[in-house]
Amino acid sequence: MSGRGRNRLLKILHIDPERNWGGGEAQVFGLLTYLAAHGHHNDLLGHPDGPLWARCQPLAVTTRAIKIRNDLDLRCVPAVRRLIRSTQYDIVHLHTKRAHALSLWLPRFRGGPKYLVTRRMDYPEQRNLYTHSLYNRRVDGVVAISQTIKDSLIQAGVDAGRIRLIYSGIDAGQYDRSRSKNTGSRDVTVVGCLAALEARKGHRFLLDAAALLKAQGLKLEYRFAGDGPLRGELEEQAARLGIRDHVSFLGFVTEPAEFLTEVDIFALPSLYEGLGVAALEAMAAGKPVVATSVGGLTESVIDGVTGFIVQPQNSSTLAEAIAKLVQVPTLAAEMGRRGRERMLQSFSLEQMARQNESYYYDLLDSAQ
Repeated sequence: MSGRGRNRLLKILHIDPERNWGGGEAQVFGLLTYLAAHGHHNDLLGHPDGPLWARCQPLAVTTRAIKIRNDLDLRCVPAVRRLIRSTQYDIVHLHTKRAHALSLWLPRFRGGPKYLVTRRMDYPEQRNLYTHSLYNRRVDGVVAISQTIKDSLIQAGVDAGRIRLIYSGIDAGQYDRSRSKNTGSRDVTVVGCLAALEARKGHRFLLDAAALLKAQGLKLEYRFAGDGPLRGELEEQAARLGIRDHVSFLGFVTEPAEFLTEVDIFALPSLYEGLGVAALEAMAAGKPVVATSVGGLTESVIDGVTGFIVQPQNSSTLAEAIAKLVQVPTLAAEMGRRGRERMLQSFSLEQMARQNESYYYDLLDSAQ
């Protein structure tokens, strides 16, 4: 394809079989919204009971059902192979870890599609035959959503020339109400956390920090948005620490912007994180962010400017950062304002989608 061919509309198959809604699915929905609005033909292989499937129904996107239980579940492979061979796709974009595993079994043939995977988590990849086969042979390109992820892939033996750094993006307009609402008139400062209740998100360290802050006499409330297997354990921990009356477990929330409307300070004490889309959402809402120095969080949050970066698994430094924002509200407001500016400059949804679209064309150009 010549450079002039970049005006040609593309036929793209997106594979995202996840049932739950998370940062990754929100990014896929934003990408599909952009591509559909620009006239590209999009097919989505997704879980029929998942929120991504439901949200895509109003879009000009053809949805096809797929269910994958784990990385070793290959029952869908024959049907997916038939679909790809019978449909003239330009690009097959695999968006999740389970979808990545399918690439080992999908057909490659003359005139066939280019395969692209998006890597979102900063779990270290093993330097082995599986990694080499998947990223260097079975797919044509890899999107890394943070420099940290890109570096880890290179360290695992993935060819750097096959990796494109494309930061995740947020639709800032959705968070205008969250930003404009005055929360400073409340008697109690609200600390919010938006993350699945899983060990990798580090909620237990935030609860320990909450107990430390209570002992210091700070009157705070904590709201956890998200669900997961650790909910019961975290509720028991809050009760054991004597802070259960100050902690609300809200479960899964469909509208992060609404949740952030009632938040003054956003905390993300993760142990692993690809980029930290929840932190970007908080920045879009004009909230100061306290996050850990893991994954891409150090790329999205600027320590001392848009929030504070603290050591992971360290409740004391987490508590100190929150306390400083509570005690100096002008600092919190300034960090929230700067976070919003940074998000608009570097992490817009349109910028993310446009860069993915450009990468599609680059992959097709390379075939000429």
